[in-house]
Amino acid sequence: MAFVWNCRQRAWRLVLGGVVVALIATGGAAAIADADPRLEGLINLRTDRFPFDPPVTPEAWADRAKEVRRQVQVAGGLWPMPQRPAPHAVIGRPVKRDGYTIESVSLESYPGLVVTGSLYRPAGDATELRPGVLCPHGHWGGGRFHAWGDDELARQLASGAERFERGGRHPLQARCVQLARMGCVVFLYDMLGYGDSRQFSLEAIHGPRESTILKEANAWGFYSAQAELRIQGPLGVQTYNSLCALDWLESLPYVDPERLAVTGGSSGATQTLMLCAVDDRPAVAFPVVMVSTAMQGGCGCENACCLRIGTSNVEFAALMAPKPLGMASADDWTRHTAEDGYPELQRLYTMLGVPDHVTHASLIQFPHNYNYASRAAMYPWLDRWLGLDAGDRVVETDYKPVTPDEVRTTPSIADADVDRGHEIELMRVMAAQSEALLEGLTPHDATSLAEYRDVVGGAFEVLLCGAEQAMADAEVVGELADSDGATPLRIANRHAGVELPAIARLPVGATTVVVITSAAGKAAADPSSELAASLLARGVGVLGVDLFAQGDLAPDDGPLTQMPANPDPKPIASLTYGYNPTAVAHRAGDLLATLAVAKRLRPGIERVGLVADASSAPYAIAALALAGDAVDAAAVDIGGFRFTDVAEWRDSRFLPGAVKYGDVPGLLALGAPRPTVLVDGDADHALAAEAYEASGTPDHLGAAATLPAAVGKLLKSLGTP
Repeated sequence: MAFVWNCRQRAWRLVLGGVVVALIATGGAAAIADADPRLEGLINLRTDRFPFDPPVTPEAWADRAKEVRRQVQVAGGLWPMPQRPAPHAVIGRPVKRDGYTIESVSLESYPGLVVTGSLYRPAGDATELRPGVLCPHGHWGGGRFHAWGDDELARQLASGAERFERGGRHPLQARCVQLARMGCVVFLYDMLGYGDSRQFSLEAIHGPRESTILKEANAWGFYSAQAELRIQGPLGVQTYNSLCALDWLESLPYVDPERLAVTGGSSGATQTLMLCAVDDRPAVAFPVVMVSTAMQGGCGCENACCLRIGTSNVEFAALMAPKPLGMASADDWTRHTAEDGYPELQRLYTMLGVPDHVTHASLIQFPHNYNYASRAAMYPWLDRWLGLDAGDRVVETDYKPVTPDEVRTTPSIADADVDRGHEIELMRVMAAQSEALLEGLTPHDATSLAEYRDVVGGAFEVLLCGAEQAMADAEVVGELADSDGATPLRIANRHAGVELPAIARLPVGATTVVVITSAAGKAAADPSSELAASLLARGVGVLGVDLFAQGDLAPDDGPLTQMPANPDPKPIASLTYGYNPTAVAHRAGDLLATLAVAKRLRPGIERVGLVADASSAPYAIAALALAGDAVDAAAVDIGGFRFTDVAEWRDSRFLPGAVKYGDVPGLLALGAPRPTVLVDGDADHALAAEAYEASGTPDHLGAAATLPAAVGKLLKSLGTP
């Protein structure tokens, strides 16, 4: 079961058991729109609706939750999970307050990357283990040092958003103070670029411009194509930091590891959702002003390529089920959560038999916030589910805020003075970790090959946006008679909501069909093509198809070289590809739909081959990785292509994460043991060769100097004279 986007209907729909792909034989030319409808109306995080339709059985939800968790991990660069350091922190001298203390904290996550924050805990020695609460903050000015100015504080007090002139000026501190007074150990930690997290500039993370993104081939930074090809993004780094923060909090000798909670507002709520999606230790969650079917988070630190394709923040929140989940909304994009989003969560929790484990406070009289009213909804929820028995301490009282200088871990630094060298070094560190993880997954026998397919194949299923679903329930409508002539077809890819123009030529008695894919689309199957003519002369059928934005589906201004992007001041790939497939994913899905029906063009067809020229190598290799037994053999002219050479994320050959998971050889390895002949000069395909060796068929991965020579070897493997 999955949610997929129907490009024509501009609506989400639920697909049960896959999708139906129909091949329809037509008597004349295919009636097709002038351009591919997927080039228009991109899904936009700010203007589209992202509903959640919960499964109706616990088993179905367990399956769906597993899929979504994997999607979050892959999109966050946390699949497989990088090894985390042993919890260790440098803790500053405690600042004593009435009933609690505050200490500065610094701990390392990635090598050289420091997570900073403030630890709030009840005063005195603990006689029993206390609950631990993580508090990621949102885009509040100053981060954990946030303070309202006089005018805004006056407005907050006048509206009832805050109660106390002193404590209400510092709303982030307020919730930590009260939770500590209730008996919790609370860690308020900095998001990238905020507070003491000054290894990055605020602009680089939260307000990048084209001119500020580092794009050098060997010195790239966040939001560059090289970073996206390796899934190196602020959302994933912050989630990794959250995991390290949770590791450390859980390790404290006075914290109960069975009573951990997370609560944050705005992008801090996004981090709450992300952490609870990738780690099952939090027993309670309370995200504020982020769980919505409307806007999903407008900053690069809240987005990642492939993160929300077919899913949304409401479903991310649902991943807490059946554990307690509380939420609050305001007069912002969450204003309709009470009637759109929360009822669906109630249905899920009711279906799971725990209707009282979910709650929602609709506080739409206030603008975007984590104010006194929201905190007043949160305190009783954590009190109940953490077993605090706090009594009247769930009612917030005033306090003396801590000053930044009392809990700083590093000297203050202006944004313009931040050294971007650390950003570059972090990219190198993360790339080295990914390479080591991939090396550890290199297949050497049947067991390790199965693990490789599970991990790397699972990652590409996400990165290709469920392209393999285009093969499910494929069916041929109508039959083709034996004929050497051309039969125009339409292949309906229901998963994508499009119809693909195609041409089939099936010689009398043909038992083998070769799908020819090229930038030329279905024209590649024309007898004027030397390749198609040679196949037809040997009694082999050919099938050509216009894939995404090709042939009849091409844009009016010519072949697609750059993908359209959602309009946004921030030139960030994830604001488009976090919600929409890439051209590679679209074309891989279209090609998989074509391959799935090829064997059923006509009774008697027994074998299907794929031939891809150099113009189609990126998506042909991607499709082959997920094609399974839909293809019996393949010949691909790679032409030296590597995803790492793609310099811009709008390039039609861009595929996020492709380099992290082994680039072209990593995809080819997933095809083992299928006979595959490559035209790629002297290029190294060691990872693919290892996979074929592990499958027991090292001779099934071959090479040829030219594509015609590769086709000759392909036909031999298919048993065609």
